[in-house]
Amino acid sequence: MAIKQNVEVAENNYQVDIRVALILEKDKVEDDGYAVQYHTRKNKGHQWILYLTTFVTVCGSFAFGSCIGFSSPIQSAITEDLNLTLAEYSLFGSILNFGAMIGAITSGRIADFTGRKGALRVASSFCTAGWLAIYFAEGPLSLNIGRLATGYGMGVYSYVIPVFIAEISPKHLRGALTTTNQLMIICGISFAFIIGTAITWRTLALTGIIPCAVLLLGLPIVPESPRWLAKNGDQEKFLIALQRLRGKEADISEEATEIQDYIRSLAKLPKSKLMDLFQKRYLRSIIIGVGLMFTQQLGGINGVCFYVRDIFESAGFPSDTGTIIYACLQVVVTALGALVIDRAGRKPLILASASGLVVGCILTGSSFYLKTYELAVKVTPALAVSGILVYIGSFSIGMGAVPWVIMSEIFPLDIKGSAGSLATLANWSTSWAVSYTFNFLISWSSYGTYIIYGTINAISILFILVVVPETKGRTLEEIQAAINAS
Repeated sequence: MAIKQNVEVAENNYQVDIRVALILEKDKVEDDGYAVQYHTRKNKGHQWILYLTTFVTVCGSFAFGSCIGFSSPIQSAITEDLNLTLAEYSLFGSILNFGAMIGAITSGRIADFTGRKGALRVASSFCTAGWLAIYFAEGPLSLNIGRLATGYGMGVYSYVIPVFIAEISPKHLRGALTTTNQLMIICGISFAFIIGTAITWRTLALTGIIPCAVLLLGLPIVPESPRWLAKNGDQEKFLIALQRLRGKEADISEEATEIQDYIRSLAKLPKSKLMDLFQKRYLRSIIIGVGLMFTQQLGGINGVCFYVRDIFESAGFPSDTGTIIYACLQVVVTALGALVIDRAGRKPLILASASGLVVGCILTGSSFYLKTYELAVKVTPALAVSGILVYIGSFSIGMGAVPWVIMSEIFPLDIKGSAGSLATLANWSTSWAVSYTFNFLISWSSYGTYIIYGTINAISILFILVVVPETKGRTLEEIQAAINAS
Protein backbone atom coordinates (compact mmCIF):
# COMPACT_ATOMS: atom_id res chain seq x y z
CA MET A 1 0.00 0.00 0.00
CA ALA A 2 1.36 3.40 -0.95
CA ILE A 3 1.90 6.10 1.66
CA LYS A 4 -1.13 8.34 1.86
CA GLN A 5 -0.95 12.03 2.54
CA ASN A 6 -2.78 15.23 1.87
CA VAL A 7 -1.69 17.35 -1.07
CA GLU A 8 -2.11 21.11 -0.83
CA VAL A 9 -2.50 23.55 -3.68
CA ALA A 10 0.85 25.29 -3.94
CA GLU A 11 1.34 27.36 -7.09
CA ASN A 12 4.96 28.23 -6.42
CA ASN A 13 6.21 24.64 -6.15
CA TYR A 14 3.67 23.14 -8.55
CA GLN A 15 2.38 20.33 -6.35
CA VAL A 16 -0.61 18.25 -7.40
CA ASP A 17 -3.86 19.64 -6.05
CA ILE A 18 -6.50 17.54 -4.27
CA ARG A 19 -8.94 17.51 -7.18
CA VAL A 20 -6.32 16.17 -9.55
CA ALA A 21 -5.24 13.56 -7.01
CA LEU A 22 -8.87 12.40 -6.86
CA ILE A 23 -8.83 11.70 -10.59
CA LEU A 24 -5.34 10.18 -10.68
CA GLU A 25 -5.50 7.80 -7.74
CA LYS A 26 -7.64 4.78 -6.99
CA ASP A 27 -7.22 4.15 -3.22
CA LYS A 28 -9.48 6.41 -1.22
CA VAL A 29 -8.85 8.47 1.91
CA GLU A 30 -11.31 11.21 2.76
CA ASP A 31 -9.93 14.73 3.08
CA ASP A 32 -12.25 17.71 2.73
CA GLY A 33 -14.60 15.54 0.68
CA TYR A 34 -11.99 14.39 -1.84
CA ALA A 35 -10.36 10.97 -2.16
CA VAL A 36 -6.60 11.42 -2.12
CA GLN A 37 -3.53 9.26 -2.55
CA TYR A 38 -0.08 10.64 -3.36
CA HIS A 39 2.44 8.30 -4.94
CA THR A 40 5.95 8.14 -3.56
CA ARG A 41 6.80 4.87 -5.35
CA LYS A 42 9.45 4.88 -8.03
CA ASN A 43 8.29 1.91 -10.10
CA LYS A 44 7.70 2.68 -13.76
CA GLY A 45 4.32 1.05 -14.17
CA HIS A 46 3.02 -0.39 -17.42
CA GLN A 47 3.36 1.85 -20.49
CA TRP A 48 0.92 0.13 -22.84
CA ILE A 49 -0.95 3.42 -23.35
CA LEU A 50 2.32 4.98 -24.55
CA TYR A 51 2.78 2.22 -27.13
CA LEU A 52 -0.87 2.35 -28.16
CA THR A 53 -0.65 6.12 -28.63
CA THR A 54 2.49 5.72 -30.72
CA PHE A 55 0.83 3.04 -32.85
CA VAL A 56 -2.25 5.19 -33.48
CA THR A 57 -0.05 8.17 -34.34
CA VAL A 58 2.21 6.34 -36.80
CA CYS A 59 -0.83 5.18 -38.75
CA GLY A 60 -0.51 8.73 -40.09
CA SER A 61 3.08 7.91 -41.07
CA PHE A 62 1.84 4.87 -43.00
CA ALA A 63 -0.75 7.10 -44.71
CA PHE A 64 2.08 9.52 -45.53
CA GLY A 65 4.08 6.71 -47.18
CA SER A 66 1.04 5.53 -49.12
CA CYS A 67 0.71 9.01 -50.64
CA ILE A 68 4.34 9.00 -51.77
CA GLY A 69 4.25 5.47 -53.15
CA PHE A 70 0.92 5.79 -54.97
CA SER A 71 2.09 7.38 -58.21
CA SER A 72 4.90 4.95 -59.06
CA PRO A 73 3.08 1.65 -59.81
CA ILE A 74 -0.06 3.17 -61.40
CA GLN A 75 1.40 5.57 -63.97
CA SER A 76 0.59 3.57 -67.11
CA ALA A 77 -2.84 2.40 -65.89
CA ILE A 78 -4.12 5.80 -64.79
CA THR A 79 -2.73 7.47 -67.92
CA GLU A 80 -4.58 5.01 -70.16
CA ASP A 81 -7.85 5.01 -68.18
CA LEU A 82 -8.17 8.81 -68.08
CA ASN A 83 -6.32 9.62 -71.33
CA LEU A 84 -3.80 11.79 -69.53
CA THR A 85 -0.95 13.42 -71.37
CA LEU A 86 2.57 13.17 -69.98
CA ALA A 87 2.34 16.80 -68.85
CA GLU A 88 -0.97 16.15 -67.06
CA TYR A 89 0.43 13.13 -65.25
CA SER A 90 3.59 15.01 -64.33
CA LEU A 91 1.45 17.75 -62.79
CA PHE A 92 -0.51 15.10 -60.88
CA GLY A 93 2.70 13.65 -59.48
CA SER A 94 4.42 16.92 -58.58
CA ILE A 95 1.44 18.77 -57.10
CA LEU A 96 1.81 16.56 -54.03
CA ASN A 97 4.87 18.57 -53.00
CA PHE A 98 3.01 21.88 -53.30
CA GLY A 99 0.22 20.58 -51.09
CA ALA A 100 2.82 19.43 -48.58
CA MET A 101 4.46 22.87 -48.56
CA ILE A 102 1.10 24.48 -47.74
CA GLY A 103 0.55 21.87 -45.03
CA ALA A 104 4.02 22.54 -43.64
CA ILE A 105 3.38 26.30 -43.41
CA THR A 106 0.15 25.82 -41.46
CA SER A 107 1.06 22.68 -39.46
CA GLY A 108 2.66 24.41 -36.49
CA ARG A 109 -0.20 26.84 -35.96
CA ILE A 110 -2.78 24.08 -36.26
CA ALA A 111 -0.90 21.88 -33.78
CA ASP A 112 -0.53 24.77 -31.33
CA PHE A 113 -4.17 25.87 -31.62
CA THR A 114 -6.05 22.55 -31.78
CA GLY A 115 -3.51 20.33 -30.05
CA ARG A 116 -1.41 17.53 -31.49
CA LYS A 117 -4.44 15.24 -31.75
CA GLY A 118 -6.44 18.01 -33.43
CA ALA A 119 -3.73 18.46 -36.05
CA LEU A 120 -3.72 14.72 -36.73
CA ARG A 121 -7.49 14.84 -37.25
CA VAL A 122 -7.11 17.69 -39.73
CA ALA A 123 -4.39 15.84 -41.67
CA SER A 124 -6.36 12.59 -41.75
CA SER A 125 -9.51 14.37 -42.91
CA PHE A 126 -7.66 16.04 -45.79
CA CYS A 127 -6.02 12.76 -46.82
CA THR A 128 -9.33 10.89 -46.71
CA ALA A 129 -11.07 13.55 -48.79
CA GLY A 130 -8.15 13.55 -51.23
CA TRP A 131 -8.21 9.78 -51.70
CA LEU A 132 -11.96 9.86 -52.33
CA ALA A 133 -11.49 12.61 -54.94
CA ILE A 134 -8.85 10.48 -56.68
CA TYR A 135 -11.04 7.36 -56.52
CA PHE A 136 -14.01 9.09 -58.16
CA ALA A 137 -11.90 11.13 -60.62
CA GLU A 138 -12.91 11.13 -64.28
CA GLY A 139 -10.34 13.69 -65.40
CA PRO A 140 -7.23 15.63 -64.38
CA LEU A 141 -9.08 18.28 -62.31
CA SER A 142 -10.40 15.86 -59.69
CA LEU A 143 -7.11 14.00 -59.68
CA ASN A 144 -5.14 17.16 -58.97
CA ILE A 145 -7.54 18.37 -56.28
CA GLY A 146 -7.30 15.00 -54.57
CA ARG A 147 -3.52 14.89 -54.87
CA LEU A 148 -3.23 18.43 -53.51
CA ALA A 149 -5.42 17.49 -50.52
CA THR A 150 -3.38 14.38 -49.72
CA GLY A 151 -0.22 16.47 -50.06
CA TYR A 152 -1.60 18.97 -47.56
CA GLY A 153 -2.27 16.15 -45.12
CA MET A 154 1.28 14.88 -45.63
CA GLY A 155 2.71 18.32 -44.83
CA VAL A 156 0.83 18.42 -41.52
CA TYR A 157 1.72 14.81 -40.70
CA SER A 158 5.42 15.41 -41.35
CA TYR A 159 5.57 18.00 -38.56
CA VAL A 160 3.07 16.87 -35.97
CA ILE A 161 3.82 13.12 -35.82
CA PRO A 162 7.47 13.32 -34.68
CA VAL A 163 6.65 16.23 -32.35
CA PHE A 164 3.71 14.40 -30.76
CA ILE A 165 5.70 11.19 -30.23
CA ALA A 166 8.66 13.11 -28.78
CA GLU A 167 6.41 14.97 -26.35
CA ILE A 168 4.73 11.82 -24.99
CA SER A 169 7.86 9.65 -24.75
CA PRO A 170 10.20 9.20 -21.77
CA LYS A 171 13.77 10.14 -22.57
CA HIS A 172 15.06 6.54 -22.70
CA LEU A 173 12.50 5.57 -25.38
CA ARG A 174 12.10 8.84 -27.27
CA GLY A 175 14.57 8.10 -30.07
CA ALA A 176 13.25 4.63 -30.83
CA LEU A 177 9.59 5.66 -30.72
CA THR A 178 10.13 8.77 -32.84
CA THR A 179 12.06 6.71 -35.41
CA THR A 180 8.98 4.50 -35.92
CA ASN A 181 7.61 7.49 -37.84
CA GLN A 182 10.20 6.98 -40.58
CA LEU A 183 9.82 3.20 -40.41
CA MET A 184 6.08 3.41 -41.04
CA ILE A 185 6.58 5.90 -43.88
CA ILE A 186 8.88 3.36 -45.54
CA CYS A 187 6.35 0.58 -44.90
CA GLY A 188 3.62 2.70 -46.51
CA ILE A 189 5.76 3.35 -49.58
CA SER A 190 6.71 -0.33 -49.91
CA PHE A 191 3.08 -1.40 -49.44
CA ALA A 192 1.97 0.90 -52.27
CA PHE A 193 4.81 -0.30 -54.51
CA ILE A 194 3.97 -3.97 -54.01
CA ILE A 195 0.17 -4.02 -53.83
CA GLY A 196 -0.08 -1.44 -56.62
CA THR A 197 1.12 -4.08 -59.09
CA ALA A 198 -1.78 -6.40 -58.18
CA ILE A 199 -4.85 -4.12 -57.91
CA THR A 200 -6.37 -1.24 -59.89
CA TRP A 201 -5.36 2.33 -59.24
CA ARG A 202 -8.82 3.19 -57.91
CA THR A 203 -8.67 0.34 -55.40
CA LEU A 204 -5.16 1.41 -54.42
CA ALA A 205 -6.55 4.88 -53.69
CA LEU A 206 -9.13 3.33 -51.33
CA THR A 207 -6.39 1.48 -49.41
CA GLY A 208 -4.91 4.88 -48.57
CA ILE A 209 -8.02 5.64 -46.49
CA ILE A 210 -7.48 2.63 -44.18
CA PRO A 211 -4.62 4.05 -42.04
CA CYS A 212 -6.43 7.40 -41.86
CA ALA A 213 -9.55 5.64 -40.56
CA VAL A 214 -7.56 3.70 -37.95
CA LEU A 215 -5.97 6.95 -36.77
CA LEU A 216 -9.29 8.81 -36.55
CA LEU A 217 -10.91 5.94 -34.63
CA GLY A 218 -7.94 5.61 -32.28
CA LEU A 219 -7.46 9.28 -31.35
CA PRO A 220 -10.40 9.46 -28.88
CA ILE A 221 -8.85 6.57 -26.93
CA VAL A 222 -5.35 7.99 -26.48
CA PRO A 223 -4.23 11.02 -24.43
CA GLU A 224 -3.19 14.43 -25.72
CA SER A 225 0.41 15.60 -25.41
CA PRO A 226 1.00 16.44 -21.72
CA ARG A 227 3.39 19.23 -22.64
CA TRP A 228 0.82 20.87 -24.91
CA LEU A 229 -1.79 20.62 -22.14
CA ALA A 230 0.63 22.13 -19.63
CA LYS A 231 1.50 24.95 -22.00
CA ASN A 232 -2.21 25.73 -22.35
CA GLY A 233 -2.71 25.80 -18.58
CA ASP A 234 -4.90 22.68 -18.30
CA GLN A 235 -3.34 21.34 -15.12
CA GLU A 236 -5.74 18.50 -14.45
CA LYS A 237 -5.67 17.08 -17.97
CA PHE A 238 -1.88 17.49 -18.08
CA LEU A 239 -1.39 15.29 -15.02
CA ILE A 240 -3.99 12.76 -16.11
CA ALA A 241 -2.38 12.42 -19.55
CA LEU A 242 1.13 12.09 -18.10
CA GLN A 243 -0.02 9.46 -15.57
CA ARG A 244 -1.77 7.42 -18.28
CA LEU A 245 1.30 7.51 -20.52
CA ARG A 246 3.70 6.48 -17.75
CA GLY A 247 1.48 3.83 -16.18
CA LYS A 248 -0.97 3.77 -13.29
CA GLU A 249 1.69 2.82 -10.74
CA ALA A 250 4.39 5.22 -11.95
CA ASP A 251 5.63 8.18 -9.94
CA ILE A 252 5.28 11.18 -12.24
CA SER A 253 6.01 13.89 -9.67
CA GLU A 254 9.59 14.61 -10.77
CA GLU A 255 8.80 14.68 -14.50
CA ALA A 256 5.65 16.76 -13.96
CA THR A 257 7.55 19.30 -11.88
CA GLU A 258 10.30 19.59 -14.48
CA ILE A 259 7.79 20.17 -17.26
CA GLN A 260 5.87 22.74 -15.22
CA ASP A 261 9.07 24.57 -14.23
CA TYR A 262 9.97 24.84 -17.87
CA ILE A 263 6.49 26.03 -18.85
CA ARG A 264 6.62 28.70 -16.14
CA SER A 265 9.99 29.95 -17.39
CA LEU A 266 8.59 30.18 -20.92
CA ALA A 267 5.53 32.07 -19.68
CA LYS A 268 7.79 34.87 -18.48
CA LEU A 269 9.01 35.48 -22.03
CA PRO A 270 7.09 37.71 -24.46
CA LYS A 271 4.68 35.88 -26.76
CA SER A 272 6.66 34.75 -29.77
CA LYS A 273 6.05 35.92 -33.33
CA LEU A 274 7.42 34.61 -36.60
CA MET A 275 10.31 37.06 -36.67
CA ASP A 276 11.26 36.05 -33.12
CA LEU A 277 12.61 32.82 -34.57
CA PHE A 278 15.67 34.74 -35.70
CA GLN A 279 16.47 36.21 -32.30
CA LYS A 280 19.82 35.24 -30.88
CA ARG A 281 18.40 32.97 -28.16
CA TYR A 282 16.65 30.80 -30.75
CA LEU A 283 19.17 31.05 -33.58
CA ARG A 284 21.09 27.87 -32.82
CA SER A 285 17.90 25.79 -32.65
CA ILE A 286 16.79 27.18 -36.02
CA ILE A 287 20.18 26.56 -37.64
CA ILE A 288 20.22 22.96 -36.39
CA GLY A 289 16.61 22.17 -37.34
CA VAL A 290 16.55 23.84 -40.76
CA GLY A 291 20.14 22.83 -41.54
CA LEU A 292 19.40 19.16 -40.95
CA MET A 293 16.38 19.34 -43.25
CA PHE A 294 18.51 20.88 -46.00
CA THR A 295 21.28 18.31 -45.61
CA GLN A 296 18.75 15.45 -45.59
CA GLN A 297 17.24 16.45 -48.93
CA LEU A 298 20.10 18.12 -50.82
CA GLY A 299 22.07 14.88 -50.69
CA GLY A 300 19.80 13.63 -53.48
CA ILE A 301 17.49 11.14 -51.77
CA ASN A 302 14.29 12.11 -53.58
CA GLY A 303 15.95 12.06 -56.98
CA VAL A 304 17.22 8.55 -56.29
CA CYS A 305 13.91 7.42 -54.74
CA PHE A 306 11.61 8.76 -57.47
CA TYR A 307 13.71 7.49 -60.36
CA VAL A 308 15.25 4.32 -58.93
CA ARG A 309 13.77 2.14 -61.69
CA ASP A 310 15.31 4.36 -64.36
CA ILE A 311 18.65 4.30 -62.54
CA PHE A 312 18.71 0.50 -62.51
CA GLU A 313 17.66 0.32 -66.16
CA SER A 314 20.28 2.83 -67.30
CA ALA A 315 22.92 0.87 -65.40
CA GLY A 316 21.85 -2.35 -67.15
CA PHE A 317 20.34 -4.06 -64.09
CA PRO A 318 16.76 -5.55 -64.05
CA SER A 319 14.60 -2.74 -62.69
CA ASP A 320 11.95 -4.94 -61.04
CA THR A 321 14.52 -6.95 -59.11
CA GLY A 322 16.39 -3.82 -58.10
CA THR A 323 13.25 -2.05 -56.91
CA ILE A 324 12.15 -5.00 -54.75
CA ILE A 325 15.60 -5.26 -53.16
CA TYR A 326 15.56 -1.47 -52.64
CA ALA A 327 12.15 -1.52 -50.89
CA CYS A 328 12.99 -4.46 -48.63
CA LEU A 329 16.35 -2.97 -47.65
CA GLN A 330 14.70 0.30 -46.64
CA VAL A 331 12.31 -1.41 -44.24
CA VAL A 332 14.92 -3.65 -42.61
CA VAL A 333 17.57 -0.96 -42.14
CA THR A 334 15.10 1.66 -40.89
CA ALA A 335 13.85 -0.86 -38.30
CA LEU A 336 17.47 -1.48 -37.26
CA GLY A 337 17.98 2.26 -36.85
CA ALA A 338 14.94 2.44 -34.56
CA LEU A 339 16.42 -0.29 -32.37
CA VAL A 340 19.85 1.30 -31.94
CA ILE A 341 19.16 5.05 -31.89
CA ASP A 342 18.75 5.28 -28.11
CA ARG A 343 21.90 3.22 -27.56
CA ALA A 344 24.22 4.55 -30.24
CA GLY A 345 22.98 8.14 -29.98
CA ARG A 346 21.66 10.52 -32.62
CA LYS A 347 24.95 12.09 -33.65
CA PRO A 348 27.04 8.91 -34.24
CA LEU A 349 24.15 7.39 -36.20
CA ILE A 350 23.68 10.36 -38.50
CA LEU A 351 27.45 10.74 -39.00
CA ALA A 352 27.73 7.09 -40.03
CA SER A 353 24.72 7.59 -42.30
CA ALA A 354 26.16 10.66 -44.03
CA SER A 355 29.50 8.87 -44.50
CA GLY A 356 27.69 5.94 -46.12
CA LEU A 357 25.89 8.34 -48.45
CA VAL A 358 29.24 9.67 -49.65
CA VAL A 359 30.44 6.12 -50.33
CA GLY A 360 27.18 5.28 -52.14
CA CYS A 361 27.53 8.35 -54.35
CA ILE A 362 31.14 7.46 -55.18
CA LEU A 363 30.21 3.91 -56.17
CA THR A 364 27.19 4.94 -58.25
CA GLY A 365 29.02 7.84 -59.87
CA SER A 366 31.94 5.55 -60.72
CA SER A 367 29.59 3.06 -62.39
CA PHE A 368 28.13 5.77 -64.64
CA TYR A 369 31.61 7.12 -65.38
CA LEU A 370 32.76 3.66 -66.50
CA LYS A 371 29.62 3.21 -68.59
CA THR A 372 29.98 6.63 -70.25
CA TYR A 373 33.54 5.89 -71.36
CA GLU A 374 32.89 2.16 -71.96
CA LEU A 375 35.41 1.01 -69.38
CA ALA A 376 34.99 -2.27 -67.44
CA VAL A 377 31.50 -2.66 -68.91
CA LYS A 378 30.85 -6.03 -67.23
CA VAL A 379 31.23 -4.67 -63.70
CA THR A 380 29.15 -1.52 -64.28
CA PRO A 381 25.71 -2.97 -63.34
CA ALA A 382 27.02 -4.58 -60.15
CA LEU A 383 28.81 -1.36 -59.19
CA ALA A 384 25.66 0.71 -59.78
CA VAL A 385 23.46 -1.64 -57.75
CA SER A 386 26.02 -1.76 -54.94
CA GLY A 387 26.19 2.03 -54.88
CA ILE A 388 22.41 2.50 -54.81
CA LEU A 389 21.97 -0.11 -52.06
CA VAL A 390 24.77 1.39 -49.96
CA TYR A 391 23.20 4.80 -50.52
CA ILE A 392 19.65 3.81 -49.52
CA GLY A 393 20.84 1.63 -46.65
CA SER A 394 22.94 4.48 -45.29
CA PHE A 395 20.08 6.96 -45.64
CA SER A 396 17.64 4.60 -43.91
CA ILE A 397 19.87 3.93 -40.90
CA GLY A 398 20.16 7.58 -39.90
CA MET A 399 19.63 10.48 -42.28
CA GLY A 400 16.04 9.47 -43.00
CA ALA A 401 14.78 9.51 -39.41
CA VAL A 402 17.29 11.31 -37.19
CA PRO A 403 16.72 14.87 -38.55
CA TRP A 404 13.03 14.50 -37.68
CA VAL A 405 13.89 13.13 -34.23
CA ILE A 406 16.24 16.04 -33.50
CA MET A 407 13.78 18.57 -34.94
CA SER A 408 11.13 17.30 -32.52
CA GLU A 409 13.54 17.69 -29.58
CA ILE A 410 15.32 21.03 -30.00
CA PHE A 411 12.62 23.70 -30.33
CA PRO A 412 11.24 25.31 -27.15
CA LEU A 413 7.48 25.07 -26.71
CA ASP A 414 6.92 28.81 -27.19
CA ILE A 415 8.30 28.67 -30.77
CA LYS A 416 7.77 24.99 -31.57
CA GLY A 417 4.84 25.63 -33.90
CA SER A 418 6.48 28.35 -35.98
CA ALA A 419 9.95 26.81 -35.91
CA GLY A 420 8.65 23.35 -36.75
CA SER A 421 6.65 24.75 -39.66
CA LEU A 422 9.77 26.51 -40.95
CA ALA A 423 11.88 23.34 -40.73
CA THR A 424 9.16 21.25 -42.38
CA LEU A 425 8.75 23.81 -45.16
CA ALA A 426 12.51 23.75 -45.71
CA ASN A 427 12.33 19.97 -46.06
CA TRP A 428 9.47 19.93 -48.55
CA SER A 429 10.69 22.81 -50.69
CA THR A 430 14.16 21.26 -50.93
CA SER A 431 12.57 17.89 -51.68
CA TRP A 432 10.70 19.42 -54.60
CA ALA A 433 13.84 21.17 -55.88
CA VAL A 434 15.86 17.94 -55.85
CA SER A 435 13.17 15.84 -57.53
CA TYR A 436 12.56 18.56 -60.15
CA THR A 437 16.23 19.04 -61.07
CA PHE A 438 17.30 15.38 -60.96
CA ASN A 439 16.47 14.57 -64.58
CA PHE A 440 18.13 17.77 -65.79
CA LEU A 441 21.30 16.90 -63.87
CA ILE A 442 21.33 13.33 -65.16
CA SER A 443 20.94 14.63 -68.74
CA TRP A 444 23.89 16.96 -68.15
CA SER A 445 26.15 14.31 -66.62
CA SER A 446 25.09 11.07 -64.95
CA TYR A 447 28.32 10.64 -62.98
CA GLY A 448 28.62 14.39 -62.39
CA THR A 449 25.23 14.30 -60.62
CA TYR A 450 26.54 11.87 -58.03
CA ILE A 451 29.73 13.88 -57.61
CA ILE A 452 27.53 16.85 -56.65
CA TYR A 453 25.43 14.77 -54.25
CA GLY A 454 28.53 13.19 -52.73
CA THR A 455 30.09 16.61 -52.17
CA ILE A 456 26.93 17.88 -50.45
CA ASN A 457 26.87 14.81 -48.20
CA ALA A 458 30.53 15.40 -47.31
CA ILE A 459 29.63 18.99 -46.33
CA SER A 460 26.79 17.54 -44.25
CA ILE A 461 29.33 15.57 -42.22
CA LEU A 462 31.14 18.79 -41.32
CA PHE A 463 27.84 20.49 -40.42
CA ILE A 464 26.86 17.61 -38.12
CA LEU A 465 30.28 17.50 -36.45
CA VAL A 466 30.40 21.24 -35.74
CA VAL A 467 26.78 22.26 -35.15
CA VAL A 468 24.54 19.33 -34.20
CA PRO A 469 24.44 18.33 -30.49
CA GLU A 470 23.87 14.88 -29.02
CA THR A 471 20.39 14.69 -27.49
CA LYS A 472 20.35 11.06 -26.32
CA GLY A 473 19.34 10.46 -22.71
CA ARG A 474 18.18 13.99 -21.93
CA THR A 475 14.69 15.35 -21.39
CA LEU A 476 13.26 17.82 -23.89
CA GLU A 477 13.56 20.57 -21.30
CA GLU A 478 17.26 19.79 -20.69
CA ILE A 479 17.99 19.74 -24.43
CA GLN A 480 16.26 23.04 -25.11
CA ALA A 481 17.83 24.78 -22.11
CA ALA A 482 21.31 23.64 -23.15
CA ILE A 483 20.92 24.74 -26.77
CA ASN A 484 19.40 28.12 -25.96
CA ALA A 485 21.98 28.82 -23.26
CA SER A 486 24.93 28.08 -25.53
